[in-house]
Amino acid sequence: MMSEFREQLDITRTGGLSGAVELTCGIRFLTDFWREKYLQEYIKDGGSKIKFVTGRQGSGKTHFLRLMIAIARKEHYKTVSFSAKDVWMHDFKEIYVEILRQCGLMECLEALGCRLIQEMGFDPDEIPEGMKFIDYLSHNGMGDAINKREIRALLKQTFLDNPMLDNNFALACSMLTGSVLGYPVLEDQSRDMLLAWLEGDRTVKLAQLRALGFYPSRITKFNARHMLRSLAEVVRLGGYSGLFITIDDLEILVSRSSLEPVHYTKMKREDTYESIRQLIDDIDTMKNIMFVYAFDRELVDHENAGIKSYQALWMRIQNEIIGERFNRFSDMIDLDLLAMQEYTPEVIISISESLAGLQKNTPLAPLDLETARTVASQARTGAMGIPRLIQIAMEEVKTDV
Repeated sequence: MMSEFREQLDITRTGGLSGAVELTCGIRFLTDFWREKYLQEYIKDGGSKIKFVTGRQGSGKTHFLRLMIAIARKEHYKTVSFSAKDVWMHDFKEIYVEILRQCGLMECLEALGCRLIQEMGFDPDEIPEGMKFIDYLSHNGMGDAINKREIRALLKQTFLDNPMLDNNFALACSMLTGSVLGYPVLEDQSRDMLLAWLEGDRTVKLAQLRALGFYPSRITKFNARHMLRSLAEVVRLGGYSGLFITIDDLEILVSRSSLEPVHYTKMKREDTYESIRQLIDDIDTMKNIMFVYAFDRELVDHENAGIKSYQALWMRIQNEIIGERFNRFSDMIDLDLLAMQEYTPEVIISISESLAGLQKNTPLAPLDLETARTVASQARTGAMGIPRLIQIAMEEVKTDV
């Protein structure tokens, strides 16, 4: 039964809000604010931001991330979501590669190719499906040197003259976009080799790339942030609002469970903290990108291995001014504090009603006012967050019946 509850809370994994809107009771105090202030304004207008979301087990961190992913997609962002249990966090190259794979670089370049076609005065919709732009021009008697020179000029202006793009990244994207347009011609083998290099594939021989007039260095943890800045710019050029990235389960850094898929040594953990510290310091050089890291409170409270043990990072993310009211602008979001402020007994009842209505196999009754007050009281001193306590209380009510 508890797994059924979690399936309902995870309903936004698919990116849609349908059927899960009611589960945003209380949390909309924050999600609506982020939508308006960050997704619709600051990030879309060229800003960049890193947020950290924490709370006790069952406080709704993963559900919050999935809601924000769904909202970001509605706001026309390229979204990336993964767990620190699946991607090594100590090497930023691994993070960059995962972001690149999920955001669909070629889709962005194809959209950008359509924009370049429009800038040349043509309608992309008039080009038959499967036909390259250069073939369309040739078919209509316009594949002359003048139009070819204009294509090259637009590619140079868009990529090579863009100060936000790494030179090697820009050249690779210019050639890949040219392959979309059909000019300059790029063979399939060369195209695959360029994409493999962008993904940090070490099997790609640099000598083969030099044959294309391309002289890149390998992508490493030292230049991966610069490559990510370039990727965010290409996403923007492709017509998207920006990049929205969520990374969950960061508490894996201090876990000693033998059941976890990965294990972080002290060196890898500190390399991870340093990687995040460097990202914070570099974030202002990026545009149209937002990171959200989520982790259980253990990562903050662990004395010997938690974030506080790495002062260079902790000094950058701790809140200098802590008030009694929840601060929606804070870079360190405490979902437990938000729940205490916004999850009144009435809101708790509304959440339980939504959960009961979403159950397909086993009917459940929503919580009454007395039980909702008990849940709110337990959350103040217990080790679990309110969302998980609601699940447990509803299960207990069914069992008693």
